[in-house]
Amino acid sequence: MTTSTTPHPRYPGFDDLDLGALSRRTGVKWARAVEAGVLPSWVADMDFPVAPEIRDALKDVIDRGDLGYPNWLGGTPLRAEFARRMSDRYGWQVDPADVREQTDLIQALQLILRLGTRPGDAVVIQTPNYPPFLATIETMGRRTVEFPFLDTENGWVLDFDEFERTLAQNRPKVLVLVNPHNPTGRVHTRGELERIAELAERYGLLVISDEIHAELIYEPHRHIPFASISDDAASRTVTVTSAGKAFNLAGLRCAVLHYGPTDLLAVRDNEPPDLYGAVSVLGVVGSLAAWQHGQAWQDSLIRVLDRNRARVHDVLTRALPEARHHLPEATYLSWVNVSALPVDDPIDRIRRAGRVLVDGGTPFGKTGGRFIRINFATSEALLDRVLSGITVALTGGHTDPAAPLTELDPCTLT
Repeated sequence: MTTSTTPHPRYPGFDDLDLGALSRRTGVKWARAVEAGVLPSWVADMDFPVAPEIRDALKDVIDRGDLGYPNWLGGTPLRAEFARRMSDRYGWQVDPADVREQTDLIQALQLILRLGTRPGDAVVIQTPNYPPFLATIETMGRRTVEFPFLDTENGWVLDFDEFERTLAQNRPKVLVLVNPHNPTGRVHTRGELERIAELAERYGLLVISDEIHAELIYEPHRHIPFASISDDAASRTVTVTSAGKAFNLAGLRCAVLHYGPTDLLAVRDNEPPDLYGAVSVLGVVGSLAAWQHGQAWQDSLIRVLDRNRARVHDVLTRALPEARHHLPEATYLSWVNVSALPVDDPIDRIRRAGRVLVDGGTPFGKTGGRFIRINFATSEALLDRVLSGITVALTGGHTDPAAPLTELDPCTLT
């Protein structure tokens, strides 16, 4: 095999990552206990530095020493900013009075399930799906009803006939909708969302719409907030999002929820003060800086990720033709079917033989057993090293664990 000679543009600030600095990070992506020399490509964090505008805003707060008790009695400024952003980007008009804050999407899901369901109630969720969502439904004693995507020659599709049979048989109380979808990278079309809205109305579903990947979409695809589909969809949907995914701010622990169901919001507001915690000063400041001043950085990010998703697709198509992979329409995650390869445990094989840690498997749902998820939000050089490790491992080779990462030649990339 030969190294690809296809030229790729380089992006300062994105392609000049320092491996030593990355390896000293204390977040879960880089600090997870694995063998030395294993590159992480699993959890959905990006390797890129924070946008300068966000960094400066956070630094200003620290320089002022403004880290006392926050003044959130009337809500944070994020409520109005979220409403403005939804209007400007999607033409969706929301009332800031219907917006609340939580620390992250997992807490938001747990809160809504606690307020809107009881143990034993059925929750329908698209699969494969984000493992903490599936674990939440199970550990809260709700009954998981999977609605699988279908893997076709033309990409991932929804089988609405099967979806309707699932609703009729299980009578769930809640639909967890993830759009754009993690891990397949699908962006739901307006027609699909209209059909989902029609079924949600017919079966009386509360919809929890996770839209955290909405700002990580590639042309020509477009995000459509589910609650903007119709008045009925708006009235039954809790929309959950954050600046955390598109600007790599998960550690700031700040998300926003828009409540369409006014009765659910009333129940939420009658809970004891701060029962679910409160968002931090830095979380609000960082999110505001991202949404108000981060557009130029985000535009560059999308160009980098667009290049990287094409790189993943090109390498896997050439080096692992037996693997099945669809170019993601959104996110910085590739979901790859490796069931045709003669490997019993692909994740373990890639870690041991390829020196790369990827995600995947049954934690993503019953259909995820022979899939791997690759995070391509890293520099061009590190991505090539990740892809080299994966292809070497899945074609029966080994990466030398003693070789410095910076000296490994991605010779398997064709």
